Amino acid sequence: MCKILISINPEYVEKILSGEKKYEFRKINPKRKVDKLIIYETYPLMKVVAEAEVKTTLYDSLETIWNITKEFSGISKDFFDDYYINKEKALAFELIKVKKFPNPKDLSDYNIKVAPQSFIYLD
Repeated sequence: MCKILISINPEYVEKILSGEKKYEFRKINPKRKVDKLIIYETYPLMKVVAEAEVKTTLYDSLETIWNITKEFSGISKDFFDDYYINKEKALAFELIKVKKFPNPKDLSDYNIKVAPQSFIYLD
């Protein structure tokens, strides 16, 4: 099982936890099949707050990914287009079984000193 720790802004963490956002987008396609995301909420909280299983990893043209994910993307089309500017492909993790931790954890609990720009493998 491959787990990654992923940095996400607070507004999107909230949308993931509420079920409004069922896809998490990245520009970099991991080399390994990811089974679980460990969610690190960025400033101001700066804690690991939840985990989610990855149902599927989608990697395709921007148009295809947007058409598949738009209903539960949790972002606007403009944001999507800006995020993927000058990119030909998009990556989206479809999230299921999102579990919020009762007590947020520190990065040090995972032997990590600095939050990753995109993601970091945990195993």
